[in-house]
Amino acid sequence: MKPIPTIDGHHHIWRLKDLSWLSGPQVPRIFGPYQPICRDYTIEEFRSEVAACDVVRSVYVQTNWPAGQSLDEARWVQSVADATGWPHANVAHADLADPDVGTLLKQLKDLPATRGIRQQLHWHDNPQYSFALRPDVFNDSEWRRGLAMLSDHGLLFELQVFASQMADGARLARCFPDTTFVLEHAGMLEDTSKDGWKRWRDGMAALADCSNVNVKLSGLGTFDHAYRLETVAPIVRETIALFGADRCLFGSNFPIEKLWTDYASLYGTFRQAIEHLPEGGQHDVLYNTAARLYRI
Repeated sequence: MKPIPTIDGHHHIWRLKDLSWLSGPQVPRIFGPYQPICRDYTIEEFRSEVAACDVVRSVYVQTNWPAGQSLDEARWVQSVADATGWPHANVAHADLADPDVGTLLKQLKDLPATRGIRQQLHWHDNPQYSFALRPDVFNDSEWRRGLAMLSDHGLLFELQVFASQMADGARLARCFPDTTFVLEHAGMLEDTSKDGWKRWRDGMAALADCSNVNVKLSGLGTFDHAYRLETVAPIVRETIALFGADRCLFGSNFPIEKLWTDYASLYGTFRQAIEHLPEGGQHDVLYNTAARLYRI
């Protein structure tokens, strides 16, 4: 496997005391029992795990600190970046429906690592899969008022939705053509029945028609609780066929995926899933797209 400089476009580090969702009572979640990762996960551990995998830069994505602490999280990430040089970019959290979100966005933008915002909007009939309280939060005028501020600050938005929400997601992207969107986890294909694949494929095609939507090929072991080539490769191939390699990027979703694999195995499997691409396409997925989107 030929070495290619790689940007990990989606990972987390954390201090357990700051993660109310992780340190609280163990409740069923989308990725199953998570006791093994109920501990500090430091940038030093992350870097040791990626050392043999050609990863040269990385992007941190918010981990849902308690309400009201979005700026505290971003400042902590910035302090880690200042001290160690990693991560190279941060996707922070903001509640875009908050009447005072403009103040928070200005403060986040002042932190050199900030490149975007993630507010998890994914909703599902299965309550273990849902994060949002309802499926159409991003249709609210108050929420859209906050989203409209992102382009003014040069911030992208990371969109996390299921197939059932993708039509609305595409309409959202068309309504905000000056905002760059990054679809999380390749659209979170949780239903691999024939009908499930069709719903996902139709939704992805609608999003692909929006030139301001890009896709992060991350979290691909979430519903299998394993990172297997036979599961990962079809999603990766179809996503790249729809969006093009220059709008797709790699993300590990570590340490969540650490529940069922190690970093080297995940990276090796992902490289196999894109080996059908020419070398230039592989460079796009592994490096160029992330470098462009996150300006690193």
